[in-house]
Amino acid sequence: MTYTLTEPFIELHKLIKLLDLVDTGGQAKMLIDNGHVYRNGQIETRKRAKITKGEKIIIGDVIIEVI
Repeated sequence: MTYTLTEPFIELHKLIKLLDLVDTGGQAKMLIDNGHVYRNGQIETRKRAKITKGEKIIIGDVIIEVI
């Protein structure tokens, strides 16, 4: 899956919610808090991490490439 970034960045929890991978922002934050989100191969625990073009986010079987 790809996400085309139209701003300089998007916060991680907002990206997860925007792509409908969860029903609520709270669920997105829980995924991040529980260590289920990888950013460029590393576990990302910052909910408001600024995601920019060229990054890869992995949540379970879902791979998101930000372009």
